Amino acid sequence: MARRTKSLVTRRGPSIGTVVGVVLVVAFAGAVGVGVYLSQRPTEVVVPPGATASGVVVGADAAPVTLDIFLDFQCPACRAYEERFGAMIEELIENGTARVVYHPVAYLNRFSSNQYSTRSSAASGCAAESGVFPQYLRLLFANQPAEGGDGLSEEMLVALGEQAGAGPGFATCVAEDRYVGWTAALTDEASQAGIVSTPTVLADGREIARTAEALRAATRS
Repeated sequence: MARRTKSLVTRRGPSIGTVVGVVLVVAFAGAVGVGVYLSQRPTEVVVPPGATASGVVVGADAAPVTLDIFLDFQCPACRAYEERFGAMIEELIENGTARVVYHPVAYLNRFSSNQYSTRSSAASGCAAESGVFPQYLRLLFANQPAEGGDGLSEEMLVALGEQAGAGPGFATCVAEDRYVGWTAALTDEASQAGIVSTPTVLADGREIARTAEALRAATRS
């Protein structure tokens, strides 16, 4: 019997109050999770092709504004932010207004039974290697598992990568946990930079509010 997987669900429209409210809840959990994560992090760092030691860059290097987005694929507020502002950010990338550096950190492992924050971030490194990181990001958020239970299985992470358009080496990359060390390095770097909650958004190095107005102001020429 063929395996059936979830399709990308387009879910745009939570209120700004929803985004902000969930952020406040996640901030404390993230601060606790950082300490737990750093005490368990691996040491080997292999940077994915298509990424850097600091994250995944999407957009033209010549863009006048750089947005840094720190996210955790287990984080409900990050999903809400993507649902509300993802299309706007994509437009900023496509029209050359901004380049975006995504930092998929692993602060919320304790909110799943199987280290989902780490596993999903490492899998996103495999997506970067395959050149489909933005598509995979959207799929991971559209299929985000509930907190407190099992995260997505390895099979589901692979299936979503295939849905995103990843090549045949993607499954092996995920199975090998190839970029777990990269995830650890991203998380360590974010923590040392004072990032304690997700999503955190910086415009040219300065934190901005998680609103459309803030994005427009930060990218206005």
